[in-house]
Order: sequence, then C-alpha cells, then structure tokens
Amino acid sequence: MSPSTLLTLIVALLCGSFVLDRLLDLLNLSRMKPELPEKLRPFYDEERYRKSQNYLREKSRFGLLTGALNFVGTLLVLILGGLGALDSYLRTYVDDPFLLALTFFGVLGAASSIFGMPFSLYSTFVIEEKYGFNKTTFKTWVLDKVKGALIGAVLGSLILFAFIWLVDTLKEDFWIWFWGGISLFSLGIQFFYTTLLMPLFNKLQPLEAGELRSAIEAYSTKVGFPLGNIMVMDGSKRSTKANAFFSGFGSQKRIVLYDTLIAQMSQPEILSVLAHEVGHYKRRHIILGTILRHAQYRLDVVCAFAVHPFTRIVGSLGCRNTEHSPEPDRLCDVVFADFGGNGPADELAFPEK
Repeated sequence: MSPSTLLTLIVALLCGSFVLDRLLDLLNLSRMKPELPEKLRPFYDEERYRKSQNYLREKSRFGLLTGALNFVGTLLVLILGGLGALDSYLRTYVDDPFLLALTFFGVLGAASSIFGMPFSLYSTFVIEEKYGFNKTTFKTWVLDKVKGALIGAVLGSLILFAFIWLVDTLKEDFWIWFWGGISLFSLGIQFFYTTLLMPLFNKLQPLEAGELRSAIEAYSTKVGFPLGNIMVMDGSKRSTKANAFFSGFGSQKRIVLYDTLIAQMSQPEILSVLAHEVGHYKRRHIILGTILRHAQYRLDVVCAFAVHPFTRIVGSLGCRNTEHSPEPDRLCDVVFADFGGNGPADELAFPEK
C-alpha cells in the first residue's frame, strides 16, 4: 500500500466517522419536540420542559459547529502535511528520541487546546449563563485548563515513554503489550478517579450521617449494590445542574452526589436518581462498555500497525524517515492509532464539570 493510498484511506475513515456522527446528531435533533408529551404533563412543568428543549437544541447545534470546525482542521493538517512539517521542524532542534516525541505531542496538544478555548469560553459563559446554569468564574475556568494540561502532560509522558521503550525492546511484537498496558491504565483511571484525580478539581467529603445516608445505604443493601462510601461533591462551584454517579469496582464502589442534587431534590427523588445509576450496574452496562472500549483499543492498535513497515504510515502523514533517525515513525504511528478520537489518549481528557 503506497503512502498516498494510505493517506486516502485515513481521510476516508475520518470522513465516514464524521458523517455518521453528524447524521446521528441530526436525527436526535429532529426528534426533539417543543410540546410536553401528554403522559408527562402531571409530573413536569411545561415551561421548564420547553426551556430544557431549547437548551439542548442550542447546545447540540453548537456541538455540530465545533465538531465541523475540528473535522476541517484535522483534514487540513493531514492533507497539507502539517504533521510532517512539524516533525521536520522539531528534528532540527531536538535529537533525543523521547524528547522529540514529547515535544511533538506537546505542540499538538497545546495547539488543540488553544483552538478549543474560544468554544469552551462561549459554551460556559454564554450558553450556560443564558440558561442560568453557569457558576464558573473565569479564574476557575483557567485553573481547570491549567490543571488538566499538567495532568495530561504527566500521564501522557508516562504513556509515551512506555510506548517508545516497548518499540525498542520488543520490535514488531510491542503492540500486544502496548494494548495490554493501555487497557490496565484505563481501568486504573476508573478505579482511582474519585480518590486521586477528581479532588484536584473538586472538594469531596463523606455524606454526613443522617436520614439521607441511611436511606441510601438501605436502598443499596435492598437491591444488592455493593457500596464503599457515599461522597458529596461541590458541583455548585461550577454549575447549578444536579447529578450523581458512581465509580470503582466491587465493594470499593463510591457514590458521588452533587451538592446541587441534595439542595434541589427530596429524598425520594434522590433515590430515584441513584436507582437510574444502579440500573446501569444491574444491566451490566459498565462492564459491557469497558469490554467494548478495550476491544476498540485493540482494533485501533492492530489497524495502525498492520500496515508495516512503519515508513508507510510515516510517508502517508508527511513525516520524513531516515535510516538513522526512525523516531518520526513512532510519532506518526501513535498519531494514526489515536486519530479516531476514541483511542487511549482520550483517557487523559478529564471533564471540567
């Protein structure tokens, strides 16, 4: 397969994925109705329903716009050889393989973050503010960006170092171990998210003993949902939206309640929200989602490295390759493996809200 043919294949896959996603988004938008369904009228305020539909419609349309711009930007970078140009430029200043890879992805990450900042600002301080949800200050928004970038840089560097070490050590068989390592990394993120990562962005504290905690513990025991702890998060720091979720595995699962949920809902309503989350557990949605995600990781890696030799990928993305400087192969291989948007690097994207 020639480099030009491989580039055409990559672009075709990106286009197909983009079109399918947008069709699904448009299908969802087309099913939204401003009128409150008759069966819900006894339970839901019609004006609040109309406001929620308007909000969802505006957010969805804004998402379509940002998605289209990101797609166009990605295509231009690929077709115009932006990755190759960056590779060639950096190699004139950086010789060490690991530093070269680190700088390469650092520049790409910084460019992507800067590109997305105006959209993030508009979403937070215009759309969310318009509908009365936003409580984020500009200082908090900036700190979230800085913290996210630092965490991504640290964890991304570790993954990149492991990747390069595996390539040097195992050669063609490295991808098996890389896939296994990424899978373990993803599971670790899920397990330690509320204990190590989330406290960097939000304050979490145990739910005080009382009627609500007793009711939640009784419900968990009744439905057979193993529970390690019940935490309250200061969601009101960023938004008036109410939410709840659980994380962890086995008996170490944690339920996290937003403080806005406790403030806005009665005890039966809070238990109904938790019942929804427990439903995901009972229906094995978490396990199924985890299996499918790790299967996709393997498919991504297998597809990326099934086009050996590496020079095919390198040439298709515009990167140079020399006999004594194979490092760009690794750079472009990782880029290709993760260009689908759902690869292992997405584990480094931590939500701000």
